[in-house]
Amino acid sequence: MAIELEHVRQIAERVAASQGLELVDIEFRGGGKARLLRLFIDKPGGVTHEDCAFVSRELGTILDVEDAIPGSYTLEVSSPGLDRKLVKAADFERFAGSRVRLSTCEPVEGSRHFEGRLQGLRDGRVALEVGSKKAPAHAVEIELGNVERANLVPEF
Repeated sequence: MAIELEHVRQIAERVAASQGLELVDIEFRGGGKARLLRLFIDKPGGVTHEDCAFVSRELGTILDVEDAIPGSYTLEVSSPGLDRKLVKAADFERFAGSRVRLSTCEPVEGSRHFEGRLQGLRDGRVALEVGSKKAPAHAVEIELGNVERANLVPEF
């Protein structure tokens, strides 16, 4: 019996929202007895251990009652960390001005890997200011649908 990850996501979003939290991402990995459901939650100012414990307790109860994930699994709830994934369009707007590392499905300007300052989201395109010691800074726009993976780059 396969799990319906979208159904699990909807339940997790409701539980998180009830405490003013955002569901950043959800992953389901493994097989057999080593299955892992991992959730990443966030809120302005960061999440606390109590936030993670609340979501874990409430979500675990609902998933068990609804039998949304048949069989055994481990539920893990944590913050997205300093190198947070950017998943939704709103993430690319919210973190404008931050440094990001981004990979694309299809090459853009001959490359699939970029690191630079996120300028935001414009008409469904991620705007980045990229450059290095070897190349002058320039703007790159990447279709949101072409983004394979994007993460914040911690700055200290």
